[in-house]
Amino acid sequence: MTDLTIFYTDDDEDDLSIFTDAVESLTRKIKLETYNGGDKLLNAIYNPPPTPNVVFLDLNMPGKNGFDVLAELKDSDKKNNIPIIIFSTSNEPGIIEKCRSLGANYFITKPILMRDIIQSIEHALNIDWSKFDPSPKNFVYKA
Repeated sequence: MTDLTIFYTDDDEDDLSIFTDAVESLTRKIKLETYNGGDKLLNAIYNPPPTPNVVFLDLNMPGKNGFDVLAELKDSDKKNNIPIIIFSTSNEPGIIEKCRSLGANYFITKPILMRDIIQSIEHALNIDWSKFDPSPKNFVYKA
């Protein structure tokens, strides 16, 4: 029995592999579904099972990028309650604020070291999304 189902989308195969390795190292039982593009993620979300408990989303992808996917999901009456964590190389304040204003639940700048990647994912998975209210002070992951 899995504790959580995570969807992760990134167009970089190395990043998908690193994220997969990080999730597999966690002690929780997690079902991870990875997608290499925004369209594939949206197709999976709109055609369950499985249904994600949380989505990790890269921003810079060809086709539907992370901003497009975020906006579409948060505009959907049926899918807007899925917590969306931006998992991006960016740490630019303008991009972070744009993600928050589009309805993202949390923002993680991709760490470099595997232990930090694991820690950031684990931290995000321990948030009680039913009570978490993203504000400028708590929206960005701080290692």
